[in-house]
Amino acid sequence: MCNFKAGTDQINTFARIKIYKINHIFMTNTASSENSSSANVIDMFTVANEFCLFTEKAEKYNADEVLQYYVKICPLLYLKGAILPDVEPDEDYYGERFVNEDQWESIYNSLLSVFPEKDEFFTLSYENADTVPLKASISEHLADVYQDLKDFVLLYQKNLAYAKQNAVYECKTLFKSHWGARIACLLPALHAIAFPVEQDDEILY
Repeated sequence: MCNFKAGTDQINTFARIKIYKINHIFMTNTASSENSSSANVIDMFTVANEFCLFTEKAEKYNADEVLQYYVKICPLLYLKGAILPDVEPDEDYYGERFVNEDQWESIYNSLLSVFPEKDEFFTLSYENADTVPLKASISEHLADVYQDLKDFVLLYQKNLAYAKQNAVYECKTLFKSHWGARIACLLPALHAIAFPVEQDDEILY
């Protein structure tokens, strides 16, 4: 009788542990799913989609219109990327990409044709603590940002919870390692071209 009771208690204990684990997994997945559809994520998707749509037709505008657009949307993109929630990817996530090299090249060339004489700028490599300015390209940086954000937009548009979850994870990860840094490098160059300092203004400094 005593042995039977002990066995019953042990079974009940294992059952409680199993239920706890199932509930924990369910709550974790639910939290990630809710985070992937939060207001901050929707804002990020909206701004990223607008950036991509404009970039795909940038050559239809003149250089000043393109410059004024990017100098305004890039800081907004950086802000939206910085406040994205931390979301765990699906357990089977393998890193889905959509924009290929030819598409990147097409975007780069179209941007380069808009302001060819103002494309080059100098930046520093903070990752390597390099103090020697490096030559960089506005068109190349924008094309890199486009590739990451277009991948995010296309993956997030899939009507699947795990796809949206993976899209947010990838976007936040690449913000930290790639497209966020690209925008941070771009902003001083865009600002200098969009708002040139007049000779009289320099005296104030």
